[in-house]
Amino acid sequence: MNCKMTVIVLFVCLTYAALSEGMSLKSLGTELRCQCINKESRFIHPKLIQNVELIPSGPHCANTEVIATMKTGKKICLEPTAPWVKILIKAIMENQKL
Repeated sequence: MNCKMTVIVLFVCLTYAALSEGMSLKSLGTELRCQCINKESRFIHPKLIQNVELIPSGPHCANTEVIATMKTGKKICLEPTAPWVKILIKAIMENQKL
């Protein structure tokens, strides 16, 4: 009986540790995988875009990701090689230098 209780307590502690570690990574906003599956290459008028997030490639994802938040709140992944997206990225980078 004592052995069963020890196993149960150990299982609960390990489960709690695993869940709390996962929550702390999520609360930091750290994604450990690519966020974009489908990418939009069609032109989207800049007036419809509220924010653009540029995520460089790294150990989490081999692809550079460009995520646009629309004024409606919807997030859209943009194709970084599309000509209009390259112009958008260049404009953002120039604004950051100012």
